[in-house]
Amino acid sequence: MAFCAKCGAQLAEGSGFCSACGTAMAAQGGAPATGAAPAPAPAGAATTGMTNNVAGALCYILGVITGIIFLVIEPYKNDKFVRFHAFQSIFFSIVCWGFWMIWSWVIVGMLFSVSGWGAFGLFWNLFRLIELAMFVGWVFLMYKAYNNEQFKLPIIGDIAAKQARV
Repeated sequence: MAFCAKCGAQLAEGSGFCSACGTAMAAQGGAPATGAAPAPAPAGAATTGMTNNVAGALCYILGVITGIIFLVIEPYKNDKFVRFHAFQSIFFSIVCWGFWMIWSWVIVGMLFSVSGWGAFGLFWNLFRLIELAMFVGWVFLMYKAYNNEQFKLPIIGDIAAKQARV
């Protein structure tokens, strides 16, 4: 069985060129040329099937849960890029959850207060707008992590960098 010396693809019998990369094969008196084995994959991709940028983006999927998972599993617990995004994901999720809880109490308080439905409607719409901003921020952080960028949120990012020892 013959293989391409450049890309490692299997060659068809009697073929003068590699069908995968187009490299010309040298004639060796009827015997097909056997090439070297394909280059090994990078260590991170070979052992886990995920590159660091994918792992960094996945840290944000379920917030605190995936952040903790990536801080514990072996290939990533020592990677500073993934650790940073895991910590930033945890802190961002906690801040969003805390804001949501406090703001919900404010809205419920408005509902039962004497301020009326006008103030409730205003605060409800403002609440939805802030929720949308948090969602856009969450997607933005995943996008930045996927592009191998270590984007730091103003306060949370510095704390995450300190925890990840970046």
